[in-house]
Amino acid sequence: MNSEWRKRALVLLSTLLLSAASFAQTNEIATDGSSAPLTLTLNDALIRARANEPQYRAALTRYGVARQAMVQSRAGLLPNVNYNAQFLYTEGNGTSTGRFIGANGVHEYVSQGNVHQSLSLQNMAEYRLARAQEALAKANAEIATRGLAVAVTQAYYGFVVAQRKYGIAQRAASEAQKFFDITQKLEHGGEVAHADAIKSQLQLQQQQRALQDSQLEMDRSRLELAVIIFPGFNENFTTVDDLQNIQPLPSFQEAEAQAGQQNPQLAAALAAMRAANQEVAVAWNGFLPSLGLDYFYGIDANNFGANGFEIGTRRPVRNLGYAAAARLDLPIWNWGASHSKLKSAHLERDQAKLELSFAQRKMVADLKTFYSEAQISRSELDSLRSSADLSAESLRLTTLRYQAGEATVLEVVDAQNTLTLAQNALGDGQVRFRVALANLQTLTGTF
Repeated sequence: MNSEWRKRALVLLSTLLLSAASFAQTNEIATDGSSAPLTLTLNDALIRARANEPQYRAALTRYGVARQAMVQSRAGLLPNVNYNAQFLYTEGNGTSTGRFIGANGVHEYVSQGNVHQSLSLQNMAEYRLARAQEALAKANAEIATRGLAVAVTQAYYGFVVAQRKYGIAQRAASEAQKFFDITQKLEHGGEVAHADAIKSQLQLQQQQRALQDSQLEMDRSRLELAVIIFPGFNENFTTVDDLQNIQPLPSFQEAEAQAGQQNPQLAAALAAMRAANQEVAVAWNGFLPSLGLDYFYGIDANNFGANGFEIGTRRPVRNLGYAAAARLDLPIWNWGASHSKLKSAHLERDQAKLELSFAQRKMVADLKTFYSEAQISRSELDSLRSSADLSAESLRLTTLRYQAGEATVLEVVDAQNTLTLAQNALGDGQVRFRVALANLQTLTGTF
C-alpha cells in the first residue's frame, strides 16, 4: 500500500513540475515576441509611453529635482542639530598649555551637540524662489504630459490608418487585376479595343506599386509607435481601430473656461513670473545683514568626562556645560557684485513679463484655432463617410456599365481611383479629428 501511494505521489509531483515548466516556457515565448501579438488600446499606449518616452521622463525628473530643491531650501530656514567630536594633542613643554600658544592644554577633548540657526531675509527669498521654480517645473511636466498624449495619439492612429490604407491598396490592386482580366476577355471576344487592355494593365501596375508603398508606410508607422511605447524593440503588437467612436465636443464657452483654469502653458508663464520676482527679492536681500546663532552643549576639556580637574591645582571641576555664540554679517563692499545681480534679476523679470503677456495672447489664439480645427474636422466626417459609400457604389455601377458596353475604360479607372481616394480621405479625416481633439486638450485638459 505504501509503495502504491508513493508511486501516485511521484506521478503527481511530475505532473506539477511539467505544468510549471510549461508555464515558464509560455511566459518566455510571450516575452521574446513569438506568441500572439499584444493588443493595445490608445490608453494602453499612453500608459506605456509615460513609462518609456525619455523627453517626458526628463520633464518629470526636472520636476522631482525642483521639488527636492524646495525641500532643501525650506530646511535652511529651520534649526539644524549636529554632533561633533574631536581630540587635540599638543606637545608638552612643562606648562599647562603645551608648546603651541593657541592650545588649551596638552590634551583637549571636544564632544558637543550644536544647534545652529541662520536668520536672513535672503534665505526666505531663496525658499520662495525654490517654491516658484517647483511650480514652474510642475507646469512644464504637465505640458510634457499633454504633449506626449498628442504625439502618441498621432502615432497610434497613424498606424491604424496605415493599416487601413494597406487594406484599401490590397482591395484596389485586386479590383485592378479583375478589371484587367475583364478587358482581356472582352478584347479576345472583339468587343473592346486593345487600348482598353493597355489602360487596364497600366492601372494594375500603378495599384501594385501603391500597394508596395502602403506596406512600407504601414511598417514605418508601426516602428514609430513601437519606439515610443516599448522599452525594448518589439513589433509584435496590434492596435484597436476605434476611429468610428466620435467623442462629442464641449461648447466653446466650456472649453474657454477649462482653458482658463487648466492651461499648463499659462501656468508655466505665471510660475516663471513669480520665480523672476523672487530672483529680484534674493538680489535685494544681498544688501541686507544676516544673523547666525549657535548653541553648544557638551564638553570641551582637558580630560574626557563629565567631571574633571583643573590642571595644576587639581581642583575638581565640572566639564559638562553649554556655550552660545551669535554672529552678525553686514555686507559693505563687494565691487558691485550685489548691484550686478540685482540688475540681472530685473532684466530676467522684464523678460518674464513679456513672455507672460505673450502666453496670454497665444492661449486665446490657440484655443480658437484648436477648437475650430476640432469642430470642422468633426463636422466633415459624415461627408467623408458618405463620399466613400457613394464612390464604392459608383465603381460597382460603372464596372457593370463597362461590361454592358455603355462606359469607357477611362470611366472605370477614374471610379477606381476615386474610391481609393475617398476611403483614404475618410481615414485621414478621422485621424485629423482625433489629433485636433488631443491638441485642444493640451489647453483645456480632458473633458
